[in-house]
Amino acid sequence: MNYYSTNKQAPEATLEEAVVKGLAADKGLFMPRTIKPLPQEFYDRIETLSFQEIAYRVADAFFGEDVPAETLKQIVYDTLSFDVPLVPVDPSIYSLELFHGPTLAFKDVGGRFMARLLGYFIKKEGKKQVNVLVATSGDTGSAVANGFLGVEGIHVYVLYPKGKVSEIQEKQFTTLGRNITALEVDGTFDDCQALVKAAFMDKELNVHMQLTSANSINVARFLPQAFYYFYAYAQLKRAGKADNMVVCVPSGNFGNITAGLFGKRMGLPIRRFIAANNRNDIFYQYLKTGVYSPRSSVATIANAMDVGDPSNFARVLDLYGGSHDAIAAEISGTTYTNEQIAETMRETWQSCHYLLDPHGACGYRALKEGLKAGEVGVFLETAHPAKFRDTVEEIIGETVEIPAKLKAFMQGEKQSLSMSKDFADFKRYLLTV
Repeated sequence: MNYYSTNKQAPEATLEEAVVKGLAADKGLFMPRTIKPLPQEFYDRIETLSFQEIAYRVADAFFGEDVPAETLKQIVYDTLSFDVPLVPVDPSIYSLELFHGPTLAFKDVGGRFMARLLGYFIKKEGKKQVNVLVATSGDTGSAVANGFLGVEGIHVYVLYPKGKVSEIQEKQFTTLGRNITALEVDGTFDDCQALVKAAFMDKELNVHMQLTSANSINVARFLPQAFYYFYAYAQLKRAGKADNMVVCVPSGNFGNITAGLFGKRMGLPIRRFIAANNRNDIFYQYLKTGVYSPRSSVATIANAMDVGDPSNFARVLDLYGGSHDAIAAEISGTTYTNEQIAETMRETWQSCHYLLDPHGACGYRALKEGLKAGEVGVFLETAHPAKFRDTVEEIIGETVEIPAKLKAFMQGEKQSLSMSKDFADFKRYLLTV
């Protein structure tokens, strides 16, 4: 299948070109030429299938023309070596727990899938070295770094904003060494993302080294995130509650919700979506006004959503033909302050004894406030609360147990390089490695 640019000014690319390049030559994001609906028989028996079986059917619709069936099946099954359970929080709201992977965050799915797919292409073409650039506001860096750790022919550079990720998140990608380099940028996540995008557009850099991105701008990172929306529906269907499914996605760079929207286009019967924002409410304001006005991000306790110019908004616009009315008909929005997020975490712990992380709290609160009669809500619990231990403990007034996986990361020694937000400095560094 070919992939076109959201800016419509670049030639179409093969899947391999789209994955290896990351960004189109006209600075647009790659989109699949077609989104194939899955047959009704798949939905009729989806509740009888395993997570891996469901995911393979979805992956085949996007990647099956370009990757041999056995190779694609192995990539999917290796990626999904952990469960994504749907857990009831109250009678009409469920938490889709996406934190059971190696780094305890939803991005493990996309990070692991992309690492394996890119590794396949590198071996197939006999490439010597591909350099992956990834900007992170928290969990992307750890998921991508751990997904690519030790993969032959790939070096990963993780750019993260100094002082704006939790200690545990930072340790998950700064302690690995080997083929992972952490760059601590004196700026915001948006500054990190701007450096990555500028690097892709710099001709001298691209002559010097083969660059690609592992942010959700890369089709191999964001498309696999559609897998767990289908699995959530299957689990609801098993419980006899799938008729009026509403999904709420804590949203930062909008790759996650975009994957869900792709699932809906493939026939997944999701009634509607809610995009939950923190104070970085650019999309919420767009829904209200019809005007997209990116701005500098502000720091919140839901730090992975601290994005002032969501990259994947371009894909959402493209998916709906640029129509504000069409977008608003299927997606509503909410925005919450730190105080409201903390209040939701505290009250949910006290009343339901369910521990939310700050991002999941935005999703749960949006459903509590926005579900209509007869609807069943699913929110994405995107990371384990222990990844934000200091914040969570201060809010609930109790100790949060750290899972063994996180304890192992905390014992490592931080290795990072300081970097300004000036592209000239970043370019100078890359030209010397």
